[in-house]
Amino acid sequence: DVQLVESGGGSVQVGGSPRLSCQVSEDAFRRYCIGWFRQRPGLRREGVGSMDPDGNISYEGPVKGRATISKDNAKNTLSLQMNSLKPEDTGMYYCALRYSGACSLEQRFFGYWGQGTQVTVS
Repeated sequence: DVQLVESGGGSVQVGGSPRLSCQVSEDAFRRYCIGWFRQRPGLRREGVGSMDPDGNISYEGPVKGRATISKDNAKNTLSLQMNSLKPEDTGMYYCALRYSGACSLEQRFFGYWGQGTQVTVS
């Protein structure tokens, strides 16, 4: 079964630059789309960005322009580097896998989710 495990969250100062990581089962990491999402207090979960199996990356939402997604094939890890964080970036950050090479951030197509990692900006 596919497993995704996020790490790297915690308390961050305003303007900080945390790096979140998502470790994925080996086969899935190389073959499918992996996305980052977040849920801020009182708001619906929203897409942050994704990477397809070919390494194409897309971003969306308020984090666009302040986020960088990268991967480490040796560690089966997808990272989300965020910069210039604001208090409104506080939330639970999730990675998820979509059983497809297509990689738009429509949540209904993402069948596997990690447990999330909390980022609190103050």
